[in-house]
Amino acid sequence: MHLGLIGLGKMGANMRARLREHGIDVTGYDRNPAVSDVADLAALKAALPAPRAVWVMVPAGEITDSVVTELADLLDEGDLVIDGGNSRFTEDFAHAEVLAARGIRFVDAGVSGGVWGEEFGYGLMVGGADDDIAELMPVFDALRPEGPREEGFVHVGPVGAGHYAKMVHNGIEYALMQAYAEGYELLAKRTDLISDVPATFKAWQRGTVVRSWLLELLVDALEKDPQMDDIEGYVEDSGEGRWTVEEAIANAVPVPTISASIFARFVSRQDDSPAMRAVAALRNEFGGHSVKKAPAGE
Repeated sequence: MHLGLIGLGKMGANMRARLREHGIDVTGYDRNPAVSDVADLAALKAALPAPRAVWVMVPAGEITDSVVTELADLLDEGDLVIDGGNSRFTEDFAHAEVLAARGIRFVDAGVSGGVWGEEFGYGLMVGGADDDIAELMPVFDALRPEGPREEGFVHVGPVGAGHYAKMVHNGIEYALMQAYAEGYELLAKRTDLISDVPATFKAWQRGTVVRSWLLELLVDALEKDPQMDDIEGYVEDSGEGRWTVEEAIANAVPVPTISASIFARFVSRQDDSPAMRAVAALRNEFGGHSVKKAPAGE
């Protein structure tokens, strides 16, 4: 199979590498000519056999909108566009409609795995027509982790379902990170009792009910910077947590834990705290998200 890939940033470049390692031909396009395989989208189209499959891996919102609009004018009837970014699920309906007017198919893919996905594989949650998903299974199988397909891939439902599932996934992620971070602050406060905070978290990695990949990443972050001295406790949010809470309100579903984790991020932008330094460090570990360096002397 030959896939077009638009967007060769942190995740896009790693996805291209993993796909190629697993036997998928990939032609990538990025505005940065140093990493792009072709000069422009017209050249990308020319490089792909029909019917074409083009994966869009660019920031959600206006940039994704503009790329989808450009592809609607460029691609041919029967081609297929996959949005693998963090678009809001409601945007999928609009994108599918724009493309369908030109006879172009659309699939939405929620992708988790961050900067580690090239090595370990990506968790995939996809939405779209059964035939379209079946056509793309060689790509999904190359991207997902090794092992049983159902443990790293799910066809959630029709268009919009993939990004909806990813939205809820990220809402849960917010809450898990906040719980670990608050535990870190409690341990760090009691230096009279707790002599080695990183070792305490490390000991939880085997046999305990709180073990997880996020815990492993927190241990990695603490081993690099045990007191989190190099990180300011300022934490951004990329949107999915807010959307999860908004969807919960719309459906009268109580999500107090996820809601609290969102508000904690807002608090972090007003006052630095050890817990929010831990959340910032976790986001950097799994996703390569930028952190604010603490001012010198702190």
